[in-house]
Amino acid sequence: MQSKPENSSDTPLHLYEYAVVQLTPRVERGEVINVGLVMMCKRRRRVWARIEFPRELVALLDRDADIDAIEAQLRSFELIAQGCPGPIGTLEAHERFRWLTAVRSACITTTRPHPGLTHDLDATFEKLFEAYVKR
Repeated sequence: MQSKPENSSDTPLHLYEYAVVQLTPRVERGEVINVGLVMMCKRRRRVWARIEFPRELVALLDRDADIDAIEAQLRSFELIAQGCPGPIGTLEAHERFRWLTAVRSACITTTRPHPGLTHDLDATFEKLFEAYVKR
């Protein structure tokens, strides 16, 4: 039996949403660094998140930044996406995604969620991460 190609019309399309996680080390300067990606597929009940924290770049932009504290806060995106124990981590996938992408007035924010359709959610997450976060 032959396997179906990934983009075959027999492979279902999945609706997903994604947002870029951004860090503004010094809000008054307005310099923004893309540090991660969050993606959700409600039908699959899954949230993806990956953070790539550029410690050296953040230290250059704000020599007084608490690098360890910022990194811990960013890592919480990955933990919540995985469904860690706790009040936020135990919510349904789409609720966790909404919580992670809620509008904030802080140094860690996300872009507004963007929708898309794909046959391969994992490959799409990797492509988006490469396009928006990788340095």
